[in-house]
Amino acid sequence: MNICIIDGKLIKDREMLHRILAELPGVPDWYGRNLDALHDCLTDIQEELLIRIQNEKDLTLHLGNYAAAFLHVLAESAEENKKIHYVVEVN
Repeated sequence: MNICIIDGKLIKDREMLHRILAELPGVPDWYGRNLDALHDCLTDIQEELLIRIQNEKDLTLHLGNYAAAFLHVLAESAEENKKIHYVVEVN
C-alpha cells in the first residue's frame, strides 16, 4: 500500500496542496490541480493508497473552507473507490 502524508503545518496554499497531490502514485501527468480533477484521479487509481492528514487545524487555518472541501473529496473518493483510504490524525 502506498502512503501519502499531508501535513497541514506545511501546506501554505492550494497550489502547494495540489503540487503534493500530483505526486501521488497513480495520479496522471494531466492532473488538473483542482478538486474535481482530484476526485476523477482518485476514483481511477488501481493501487491501494492511504492518505494521512496531519495537523488538520493548521490545514484549515491555511486553506479556509477549501480544506473542508478537500476532505469531502477524499471521503467521496474513498466511498467510490475502495482502494483509496484516508485518515485524519488527531494530534
